[in-house]
Amino acid sequence: MFCVIIFYEAVPVKSFLEVGERGIQLSGGQKQRIAISRAIVKNPSILLLDEATSALDAESEKSVQEALDHVMIGRTTVIVAHRLSTIKNADMIAVVEGGSVVETGNHEELISNPNSLYSSLVQGQPSPDPSLGQSSSLKNSAEISHAATIGGSFHSDRSSIGHALADEPRSVVKPRHVSLIRLYSMIGPYWSYGVFGTLAAFTTGALMPLFALGISHALVSYYMDWDSTCHEVKKIAFLFCGAAIVAITAYSIEHLSFGIMGERLTLRVRGIMLSAILKNEIGWFDDTRNTSSMLSSRLETDATLLKTIVVDRSTILLQNVGLVVTALVIAFILNWRITLVVLATYPLIISGHIGEKLFMQGFGGNLSKAYLKANMLAGEAVSNIRTVAAFCAEEKVIDLYADELVEPSKRSFKRGQIAGIFYGISQFFIFSSYGLALWYGSVLLEKELASFKSIMKSFMVLIVTALAMGETLALAPDLLKGNQMVSSIFDMIDRKSGIIHDVGEELMTVEGMIELKRINFIYPSRPNVVIFKDFNLIVPSGKSLALVGHSGSGKSSIISLILRFYDPTSGKVMIDGKDIKKMNLKSLRKQIGLVQQEPALFATSIYKNILYGKEEASESEVIEAAKLADAHNFISALPEGYSTKAGDRGVLLSGGQKQRVAIARAILRNPKILLLDEATSALDVESERVVQQALDKLMQNRTTIIVAHRLSTIRNADQIAVLQDGKIIEQGNHSSLFENTDGAYFKLASLQQETATCT
Repeated sequence: MFCVIIFYEAVPVKSFLEVGERGIQLSGGQKQRIAISRAIVKNPSILLLDEATSALDAESEKSVQEALDHVMIGRTTVIVAHRLSTIKNADMIAVVEGGSVVETGNHEELISNPNSLYSSLVQGQPSPDPSLGQSSSLKNSAEISHAATIGGSFHSDRSSIGHALADEPRSVVKPRHVSLIRLYSMIGPYWSYGVFGTLAAFTTGALMPLFALGISHALVSYYMDWDSTCHEVKKIAFLFCGAAIVAITAYSIEHLSFGIMGERLTLRVRGIMLSAILKNEIGWFDDTRNTSSMLSSRLETDATLLKTIVVDRSTILLQNVGLVVTALVIAFILNWRITLVVLATYPLIISGHIGEKLFMQGFGGNLSKAYLKANMLAGEAVSNIRTVAAFCAEEKVIDLYADELVEPSKRSFKRGQIAGIFYGISQFFIFSSYGLALWYGSVLLEKELASFKSIMKSFMVLIVTALAMGETLALAPDLLKGNQMVSSIFDMIDRKSGIIHDVGEELMTVEGMIELKRINFIYPSRPNVVIFKDFNLIVPSGKSLALVGHSGSGKSSIISLILRFYDPTSGKVMIDGKDIKKMNLKSLRKQIGLVQQEPALFATSIYKNILYGKEEASESEVIEAAKLADAHNFISALPEGYSTKAGDRGVLLSGGQKQRVAIARAILRNPKILLLDEATSALDVESERVVQQALDKLMQNRTTIIVAHRLSTIRNADQIAVLQDGKIIEQGNHSSLFENTDGAYFKLASLQQETATCT
């Protein structure tokens, strides 16, 4: 496990180093070594290795393979691998073709048959260079291993992040103030629905006090003579039937209008938020507060919250405004004295409602934000369910999830307690006001200042008004504070990306010359780790450059700078002599094809995944690209062919199949600049040979940058640059570099030749 220890000791923060979502803060080799360490520390009886060393450079592979060989002693081990060096010491080797085992035996038995499938695979492996003797190879291996231990060659360009301590307290950002005008401007395009909905809300609000007036009039009529009672009750019954028709119409219009407005607002806000998210620079996504789970949760909850505040609660407010105005007009007309007395008690009633709301907010806080981390944990557990299941970590995940819910549950408990107390207080004030109104009504009757009829009608109307006014004013703090509750939406929408997409010079044609001039670079999320200092690199147009070096030496960072995922701290990245900062970013990236070490496939069909390379491509072009990438045969063999779903991140395809689909996507784009980041690392020998031939054809007359560990992938490159700790320590073609027996490239090649030796 010393390979892990070396790069671990090199990072600024140790035990609490955060690796980011799906290990994004680490290089491919570092992630693989940590995964191997996790398997070793479990001390299992059965060990399953699925391409366990495919992302490692030659030196790391040798060290890790020695550790694995030691760990495999006394354990049942199943190894899935393409590299012969990984499997040659296995007790039994099974060659699988077409879903069937066609050959079994150990290495010596299988290799002794020159006509066997295993022998043909062995012949496809890179053979040792005759000029390298075994003793020389071992000598150079020891030298480079020693150099790595002392010099820290495993320094990672993704080794730490600025907020590495998981329990480090974050500075609390005070919510920005968003004006009500800005808040309600979001529903501006749907104002016509708002007009009809508002009129309907006023109408439905006015119906309640009119209903109370009708009921009280009917009750009073029972104290009249029989004829008058029958006449009045019949009249009230017909009026109620008419009011029912009005209510059906008004409520239908209200809910239809505000329902359409709310759903369209939600759709619009989510679209705006997603557009704003995708426009941010890549460095923004490195922040652990901007993981995919958290952003997905915000897309879901923030838009719904805005709809609740701007539409749903505004609907209730408008309805209650209509109710209160109608009720007060009726009450003052019937008996202004008792109306004033009841109104005098409203501050007490309303204070109970408002106090309940304010204390719920103050003690509970924003629970949706408290649940974000729990949501992120659940999302990662589901997306990595195979790892969770393999390590029997279900209980651990549940415990971690439960821990994340402790704080929100405590807040919810406080909210419930405070809400209950203040709800009881508000109810006390409400019933007290009823008692005062009834007592004062008796006083007015005694002094003959009011009739029984006017008192009863006023009392019934004011009861309805008290409830509505309490509910309305209880909503007022939410409406006034709503701008703070949804301020995160406007923070996201208004955020200016550090890298602007849609400005600059449009690139119509590109020659392909790439130059990195005096580059200084650090990742924004870890400002204390210097990746490049005064770094220079030139790739002539139409030529290929291979970047080699240990994991974390800065190879992938060069690709990130060319794609302008990040901007250098100082210096220039130029294409055809022009600073890419002055170019339109979309037009720049359209000229570049990228195949990454970990293929990024979407949860759609294979056909559509390839089509991402060129949206306007025809079906024949897609199929031709798949053929060139050696993907057509396996795709055609699938039950649904090109319509087969790839699954979330391509989970339904093997590593090699995903890689070939990604290569086909790059081929379809037909770019002038091609970036290959371990493009063939997940392929078996035969597929690698075929795909490498396709890539060799594709690279003709294209500027190509290749990041690779395998010598067979980079041997034919026009130029090879050896990187160590963010610096180019050697550069030249394979022949010239190989002649320098004291050079770093010769040592790397020697080590790889040794691991490729079969006998």
